[in-house]
Amino acid sequence: MTRPSHIDRRRFLQGAGAAATLPWVTSCAQPGSGAQRPPGVPLGAFDGDSTALEVTEGINLSGKTVLVTGATSGLGLETMRVLALRGAHVIGTGRTLEKAKAACDGINGRTTPVALELERWDTVVSASELIRTLGMPIDMLICNAGIMALPKPEQVYGIEKHFAVNHLGHFLLVNRLLDQLKAAPQGRVVVVSSLGYKWAPTAGIEFDNLAGTRGYEPNKMYGQSKLANGLFSLELARRLRAEGSMATSNSVHPGIINTNLGRHFDAWKRTLSKLIGWTFMKSVEAGAATSCYVATAPALASSSGHYFEDCNPVVPEAGKHMDDLALAARLWQKSTELVGEYLG
Repeated sequence: MTRPSHIDRRRFLQGAGAAATLPWVTSCAQPGSGAQRPPGVPLGAFDGDSTALEVTEGINLSGKTVLVTGATSGLGLETMRVLALRGAHVIGTGRTLEKAKAACDGINGRTTPVALELERWDTVVSASELIRTLGMPIDMLICNAGIMALPKPEQVYGIEKHFAVNHLGHFLLVNRLLDQLKAAPQGRVVVVSSLGYKWAPTAGIEFDNLAGTRGYEPNKMYGQSKLANGLFSLELARRLRAEGSMATSNSVHPGIINTNLGRHFDAWKRTLSKLIGWTFMKSVEAGAATSCYVATAPALASSSGHYFEDCNPVVPEAGKHMDDLALAARLWQKSTELVGEYLG
């Protein structure tokens, strides 16, 4: 069955079903074609319907090493599958070694399974130590794993769980592997953020409420963690540039896709997405495209510190903090304090 076009989706939403889906569709709307573009960043030939296979066609990744977190299902699995197909050695992480091994065994190409649980920072340390022993540069590190919309507040190490898993776990991992990234001819960090950064608190990051005990709202806490992903990438890019490193860091919004990320949604939302998700959601193949494009496109070799949607750079919405350099620097300092004993 072929994937419906934008026109098909638009016609459906203009019909009788639009009234029932509008509130959810509006909150998860895809970026429009009139998005503002940052100057000096190349535009690609791809869009929101492009797939990971299409954006990597003709690219030979033989001799490259890629690390993908959350590679056991959804976007992470498709990202690993496509990059391995293009010749890369892909290190795929999962919450257990068994899950990571099953995912790696199910695809063609050279893969290495690694156990990594982002909410347990000791496993981030163990995984990074194991990856270091492989003795090879990391050409691409794709921070893909994440959680969303936990119905009740949960804490990890005293930190709200969205923030601890989506941001701090990846912050720790990237920093522990930064030397291997910089050792690659042109290392790239790709941080999977989200359009949900717009749902973050008005202040951006609530440094006085990182436990999330005050005014907990699932979307707000998810939004704060996704804003933190973008700010982390932004500050990392600044630091790499200041060092004169060839390595780059960019963040991406993959799109709205029906994956395990939505397992904590209300039952009616999960049912609705199965029934009419094709009207506004991307396929997994298209959802993995932006990460794969930013990780591999030759034209982006020197592009760093940007945010991408639908395989192209976008200027984040004004006033939503995604481009706030001062906030990014403050977040980096606070993150270092929070995971300091695990940094090594």
